[in-house]
Amino acid sequence: MKFELTEEQRMVKEALRRFVEKEVAPLVEEAEAHGKFPLHLFRRMGELGYLCVRYPLEIGGGGSDKITECILAEELNRICAGIAAGLMVQGGLATLPIYQFGSQELKERILLPAIKGEKIGAFALTEPDVGSDAASIKTRATRDGDYYILRGAKTFITNGPICDYAVVAATVDPSRKAEGISLFVVEKGTPGFTVTRKLEKVGNRSAETGELLFDDCRIPAANMIGDMEGKGFEQIRDTLMSGRITYGGRSTGVAQAAYEASLKYAQDRVQFGRPIVQFQVTRFKLAQMAMKIDVMRSYTYRVARLYDEGHRVMKEASMVKLFCSETLQEILAQAMQIHGGYGYTMEYPVQRYWRDGRLFTITEGTSEIHHTVIARESGF
Repeated sequence: MKFELTEEQRMVKEALRRFVEKEVAPLVEEAEAHGKFPLHLFRRMGELGYLCVRYPLEIGGGGSDKITECILAEELNRICAGIAAGLMVQGGLATLPIYQFGSQELKERILLPAIKGEKIGAFALTEPDVGSDAASIKTRATRDGDYYILRGAKTFITNGPICDYAVVAATVDPSRKAEGISLFVVEKGTPGFTVTRKLEKVGNRSAETGELLFDDCRIPAANMIGDMEGKGFEQIRDTLMSGRITYGGRSTGVAQAAYEASLKYAQDRVQFGRPIVQFQVTRFKLAQMAMKIDVMRSYTYRVARLYDEGHRVMKEASMVKLFCSETLQEILAQAMQIHGGYGYTMEYPVQRYWRDGRLFTITEGTSEIHHTVIARESGF
């Protein structure tokens, strides 16, 4: 199996790096300070085909593959994990179920504008009392003629406060557990759909995260994703499988940023008459960081290539998410240690990488859940 990027992928990587450094990096300080996502980025990236990079060119996407999407994730997260979170939800969780399973009408009305950045999407799965046990969600969808009535609440929803629509997981029959779940598109302005509050977070502050309420929210039956009830859990599983691979790129990007900041600090910081990068203890920390990042990146690309080739990679996707997010914690700990006391101040960016990256072992499946998935998929 080849691990080298193609010439096209290398060119895209270089173009993406130029873009994020020129058009995203200058926005980070203000976005993080005020907890506000720079909304114009949705349309700007849509114009360039970067927002939904894997979708076909003829519908406004980038026409690229999963590896390119992981490259995009790495380059965005290297600059800012919070801004990256809002954009990656748009390119994956909030659009992929519609692209793969939605009706032609939903694709034309919701997906196409979302790919262009004209509509902002969210993916509403987690609830106040239900996190990892997705089969036990309580949000209820009751059929009423040509409509469904939704009742329930969602929390930790990235893009929730700014979304034009949300892909919402609800149960049509709680007794059926996973087999009773369906996905629905709920649009902003629909009576009964409200954002009850915006969550203040330790990290990823530029990603706007909120709680959603569905109070007798009446939506057309045509807004259900798929042609029959009870297929939502399978749709969620397939969507999350893709997203977990992307998390390899996300983790690698934050790790790369922490490594670059640590190397620069070690070259500039003088103790005992010489830069601390000359001390073996520091050099070994940096060498370990560089080695781990290379493994993270290579493993992510390997599984992304398997996904592109059409293989079922449920186990491998969880392995990528688990390995990369946990290895990121090791790298961030070393980065903070190299910076010493300065790393604990707000003056150096390493504290933001540390705060942002801590979330990665929790969201889109905790490390504990991924251990369970890997064990189950391995047959024990």
